[in-house]
Amino acid sequence: MDIGRFLEIVIFVSAVLTIVLILLQQRGASLGSGSGSSSELYTTRRGLEKSLFVTTIITAVVFVSSILGILLIPA
Repeated sequence: MDIGRFLEIVIFVSAVLTIVLILLQQRGASLGSGSGSSSELYTTRRGLEKSLFVTTIITAVVFVSSILGILLIPA
């Protein structure tokens, strides 16, 4: 298996994981938060919420870097 095929698989898996992780985060999903009038105070992320946030960032970075990698590999 060549590196191009490997990066295509990484792109697909990281894209699906990023979508799932973003959809799992439901912060401020009330109707009023869409217009900016949320009644919630800012709170820090703790526990599972923080782990989910960090994992989302990591998968997004893997996704973007693998796309850049596949663009830089000569065809």
